[in-house]
Amino acid sequence: MSDLLYKLLILRTPGIGPAKYNELIRMFGNAENAVRSLNIDEKTKSAVLFEIDAANKLNIHYITDEDSNYPINLRKMKNHPPVITARGNVKTLSKSIVSIVGTRHATVTGMGFVSEIARAFSENDYAVASGMAMGTDSAAHRGALAANGDSQTIAVVAGGVDYIWPLENESLYWDIVNRGVVISEMPVGFVPVANNFVQRNRLVAGICEKLILGEADLKSGSMTTARFAIDYAREIWAIPAHPVDSRSVGPNSLIKSGSAKLCMGAEDFFKKELIHKKNDKKIEKENSLLDALGTNPVSESVLAQVVKKSISEIKSELVVLELQGLVRKIDGGYIRI
Repeated sequence: MSDLLYKLLILRTPGIGPAKYNELIRMFGNAENAVRSLNIDEKTKSAVLFEIDAANKLNIHYITDEDSNYPINLRKMKNHPPVITARGNVKTLSKSIVSIVGTRHATVTGMGFVSEIARAFSENDYAVASGMAMGTDSAAHRGALAANGDSQTIAVVAGGVDYIWPLENESLYWDIVNRGVVISEMPVGFVPVANNFVQRNRLVAGICEKLILGEADLKSGSMTTARFAIDYAREIWAIPAHPVDSRSVGPNSLIKSGSAKLCMGAEDFFKKELIHKKNDKKIEKENSLLDALGTNPVSESVLAQVVKKSISEIKSELVVLELQGLVRKIDGGYIRI
């Protein structure tokens, strides 16, 4: 058996996570000896072999913590995942990484601000990591993908890397697979439950050198991610928000306590001349959709017919245009601003 197979047999055994895995390796010297000590049943062996076969068919990669493509900062994290799965361009994981997180219920202004920051990082050769949730996460991913050049982003997911969630982000998922990478510590095909999202947040915090927090309630998953990042001694930044909005409490509290630096925009990280290089191709691509909009609301289905694109393509482009402040959704349709 291969070393990868031995490692997966340990990790897929019920009750064994990274901490227990490390304890077994210390006790028995290597994965092969640890497997022999566990007396793993045939059901687990068959499940692991089936998983590996499924991964091969879906072009999903296994990356161990001894692999050169394993993220440097993730490897430094105590009890990091010994093996992660990756779908997409694994070389993305070798870049400098900034994580950007926040609420699923972000304001349009908040998402636009996050998108612009993500785009600036992407244009300056960072990979932008987030959790592929709706709201802030989606804005961060899309902002990174809107950048000029070889823009890339990393989606850290709670389920298997082949499990698309939320379903509304299916088109975003494929954009990330094509131009970045989706990663997870969970098995291929795994459907997540609540606890897995906390594990996902831990990885989002561990994988980066900087973490930027957008709008977030005090008891949100994004604040959990920020606390993990503080524990891992990452560089923390927070985007301030209006005090009367509950989504301001998270970032404002971190700034007030001194746990995070005040983030006022991309200029905090890059010189002005390095921010938002003009992307004529992107603007040209979106003109057909903008030209189809006016002051009367137009539905997504009608827009799809007019510009001759699929509904999923229309949804993706409308999100970007909305983040850029060029369109607004009202009465079940979109208008041009």
